[in-house]
Amino acid sequence: MPGTAPSRPSAPEISLNRVPVNGIEVNVATAGDGPAVLLLHGFPHTWRLWTEVIAGLSGRYRVIAPDLRGFGATTRAPDGYDAGTLATDAERLLDALGEPTAAVVGIDAGTPPAFLFAMRRPGRVRRLVLMESLLGRLPGAEDFLAGGPPWWFGFHSVPGLAETVLTGHEAEYIDWFLTTGTRGRGVPRPIRDAFVGAYTGTDALRCAFSYYRALPAGARQIQDAVESHRLTVPTMAIGAHPVGNALERQLRPVSDDLTAHVIDDCGHIIPLDRPDALLPLLTSFLAADLHV
Repeated sequence: MPGTAPSRPSAPEISLNRVPVNGIEVNVATAGDGPAVLLLHGFPHTWRLWTEVIAGLSGRYRVIAPDLRGFGATTRAPDGYDAGTLATDAERLLDALGEPTAAVVGIDAGTPPAFLFAMRRPGRVRRLVLMESLLGRLPGAEDFLAGGPPWWFGFHSVPGLAETVLTGHEAEYIDWFLTTGTRGRGVPRPIRDAFVGAYTGTDALRCAFSYYRALPAGARQIQDAVESHRLTVPTMAIGAHPVGNALERQLRPVSDDLTAHVIDDCGHIIPLDRPDALLPLLTSFLAADLHV
């Protein structure tokens, strides 16, 4: 009818399944058909971090968004939180889903395993997107780290401490990260509640903080990788607040094909804070997959 506003595209149909992978069961959300895009979240998130991204990409791609090891509904494993094991988790998930290759997108704690996956198996990673994280001790992040790493890195790294202190106060703690990570704007209430639920309980917290306790091992794995290989996969680095272009500076000396962007007025949790800015960058960068 004349004057009727165009309808918005319907929400994608998302399937949730538990898939045996590398000795654990991974809870994974999938949507759409086409070339695979694997999305790796960070702390304190689950696959729901990617809600807007899934909606934006699933019309052209098969979007695969797992809960990483120990997070959400994925097995709370006793170990395996180093970047190398997480990279193997990602590769085995693609195997289980019948995908020989994927574009891989990582943010925060999902960035180091995404990077190592591309370094170790470049034939399986068509394109790589890395966001708002640092890669071990690679040069380039000195300005960012001039005042020391963020305060919570040390707090989370002491075995047993943070989960003992925070059990019973998970909601307040997660809310701080969600508010700070969106520059005060917050995230939609259903997603916030899902995140809080996923990180409630001593064992859930233990798994989350195990990522920080495994950072030294991950840093060694990253250093070993760059000493023996270059990053040949076409890569895009995306920064916001607070990491900015520190990740780009780390990647530039070790990459053959690097594009970089910093999103203005955007907090650390880019997929929820500024999906309007992120999605055009992703769709443009991934478009090469549609022409092969």
